[in-house]
Amino acid sequence: MVSAEEEKELTLIDHLIELRDRILKCVMGIIVIFLALFYWANDIYNYVALPLIQALPEGSTMIAIDPTSPFFAPFKLTFYVAFLLAAPYVLYQLWSFVAPGLYKNEKAIAIPLFISSVILFYAGIGFARYVLFGIVFGFFISVAPEGIQVAPDISSFLNFALTIFFAFGVAFEIPVAVFLCIWAGLAEPESLSEKRPYVVVGCFIAAMLLTPPDPFTQSMLALPMWALFELGILAGRFMRKKQSEEDTT
Repeated sequence: MVSAEEEKELTLIDHLIELRDRILKCVMGIIVIFLALFYWANDIYNYVALPLIQALPEGSTMIAIDPTSPFFAPFKLTFYVAFLLAAPYVLYQLWSFVAPGLYKNEKAIAIPLFISSVILFYAGIGFARYVLFGIVFGFFISVAPEGIQVAPDISSFLNFALTIFFAFGVAFEIPVAVFLCIWAGLAEPESLSEKRPYVVVGCFIAAMLLTPPDPFTQSMLALPMWALFELGILAGRFMRKKQSEEDTT
């Protein structure tokens, strides 16, 4: 007969094996998407860099200082794009692993949060690409000193773009974080509203740490972060109101 301790050990091993299998599935999913996109690596890079290219003065182009940059810059960007596109599949694998251990009420709230997290992360990247880039690049190039030839390096631009994408993607998760704090009872909507001045300062500090050192880009991140914080409070209030109605019935 198998003892309780041995059964517990077998269960732990089973969980570790399942976790390994799901991690392998995530990695394979990313690799498959990357291989499917690699042929269009240069097109993907040009698409991301288009706001900068359009903002450059007539006759000016981007340059490659490192001889390997024309290959590795699109290669690196395509890998990150593959990871982003595989995010729903990765989250699905994560959900499949943790779902059996959740209660019914936890599952009811976890699924919308998973979906919201993915959508908000994509929304943050979309905001950076379609709103921020055009404004920021146009501003920086317009204030270039006279006689300076503006010709950005493709690797430097990629590092800048990835930093901005990550910063805005994470920042757009604020409503989910605020909602979770309210749902878990760590804070109440009223108390969070009272801390609004500190939150505004915190948004600008976070923007300063996550973005390049210029006030313009930092403000373009801090202000949406503040708005998303308010959105999280509204969602928390709606959830609290719904809970109160259910308790009274």
